[in-house]
Amino acid sequence: MGKTLFDKVWDSHVVNTIENGPQILYIDKHLIHEVTSPQAFNELEDRGIPILRPDQIVATADHNTPTQDQDQPIKDELSRKQLAQLSENCKKNNITLYELGHQYNGIVHVMAPELGVTQPGMTMVCGDSHTSTHGAFGAIAFGIGTSQVAQVFASQCLLLKKPKSLRVTVNGNLNYGVLPKDVILYIISKLGTNSGTGYFCEYAGNVFEEMSMEGRMTVCNMSIEMGARGGMIAPDQTTFDYVEGREFAPKGDAFDEKVAYWKTLPTDADAQFDKEYHFDAQDIEPMVTYGTNPGMGIKISEYIPEVSDASFEKSLKYMNFKKGESLINKPINFVFIGSCTNSRIEDFRVAANYIKGKKKADNVTAWLVPGSKQVEAQIIQEGLKTVFEDAGFELRQPGCSACLAMNDDKIPQGEYCVSTSNRNFEGRQGQGSRTILASPLVAAATAVEGKIIDIAKQLASASSALIN
Repeated sequence: MGKTLFDKVWDSHVVNTIENGPQILYIDKHLIHEVTSPQAFNELEDRGIPILRPDQIVATADHNTPTQDQDQPIKDELSRKQLAQLSENCKKNNITLYELGHQYNGIVHVMAPELGVTQPGMTMVCGDSHTSTHGAFGAIAFGIGTSQVAQVFASQCLLLKKPKSLRVTVNGNLNYGVLPKDVILYIISKLGTNSGTGYFCEYAGNVFEEMSMEGRMTVCNMSIEMGARGGMIAPDQTTFDYVEGREFAPKGDAFDEKVAYWKTLPTDADAQFDKEYHFDAQDIEPMVTYGTNPGMGIKISEYIPEVSDASFEKSLKYMNFKKGESLINKPINFVFIGSCTNSRIEDFRVAANYIKGKKKADNVTAWLVPGSKQVEAQIIQEGLKTVFEDAGFELRQPGCSACLAMNDDKIPQGEYCVSTSNRNFEGRQGQGSRTILASPLVAAATAVEGKIIDIAKQLASASSALIN
């Protein structure tokens, strides 16, 4: 029987198997940031254990960083201490660190792929749940806890039970206005937030094959939101073209040799998965969430379902929504385009293309936060900054920003925010804040209109007007 992409990568990294128990898995790349690494560094220092492979670790500052005045001393004491501690730990242990302001600084799951640190066939970990993003390259990538961060520091390995395999296949042609974010929100709305528990998910079908690497990263990023350990997409020419020429990518003959190996990784035709799901691309429309978990999503043209369940009722009460309600024309005062889900250059191109020549609604505060210094530079070079500023949008400096209430960019209590991030839990973007997850296109349209609109209907009308 053939092997899956997941099996091929996992099995090639198994150092040893405990009889009737877990396996010892070698980790190729370890990504760290300021929030989940200090305790692990302290543990090793207290026990007198050296870091085994500092050359395989890449560090960046992202979660706690301000997105304004990054050239000035950090005002928040906790953030300032965490960043100082990261710098000290990396210097002491000879670890590559991209500090605030460095040309390669950015959100860990944005800057690593764009530097070529992320490559097909790798095992990658980080003390952050959305490490699954890197699976877009055909890598096994997943988040780990602080104790596991220490384990990788000490041994470059992890003791793990091998997850089961799951495949989600989407074939067909996507409707106009449907972005990768809509595809994954649709999948999660249909399967639920626990459907992937215990599994590593592979995404297959022409819809994913035709996506850019940015789009694939968005999809794999949110695998966690359906409970999966991680998500993967088989590497292909799109992957190879993206990786080639990047800072840490192999060069010359070494790159050709890697590509020859990477071409062997896709799932064999006769491989068996433990669970499979199939969807038709034509059924997917622009999506929005209405509740307090990412599975509570509907097509933008649909109505909040009639569900009798205590947790469902609690969620609607928090959001101040009602069963049977439409979100069309719902006034929105905050819009956030950013996070490790949707802060790449493609996301800002989509937003700018819609925004160009329009003005932001007066009632909306709109934050555009690039995922890295390189994305920020591209936004400026391509003239997108001018488009955003002319329309009244606020372009901030790179960081995790309003994805989570761990920095200054918080949504006020009781306010709604249409957000391109990945989680809409209670208080996720600030105490009492209400999050509606959506694509960069839906977010941009909301900011311009000051309310949620049926973007598919608007685009169809605009297209019809052009034809006529």
